[in-house]
Amino acid sequence: MPGAEPPSRRPVFLARASYRRRRLHDAARLVPYVAGFLWGLPLLWPRGETPLSLVLVYLFATWALSLVGAWLLARALRRAGPED
Repeated sequence: MPGAEPPSRRPVFLARASYRRRRLHDAARLVPYVAGFLWGLPLLWPRGETPLSLVLVYLFATWALSLVGAWLLARALRRAGPED
């Protein structure tokens, strides 16, 4: 038959649930690095122009957002179930 692929050349794909679980694991591994990057950003801000109170609010907000993000990822991983 013209245009038919041989059986050994069929596309390989992952099941949707395992693919999603793997991407959630990848996102969970990135959370500490993203939080560290966001915490390091104030070091690049111009000195003396940014009030210390604003820097402290920024650091607290990034800390709180990283906690919420990690909690949401952990919850999603728990719902995704154990690996096969």
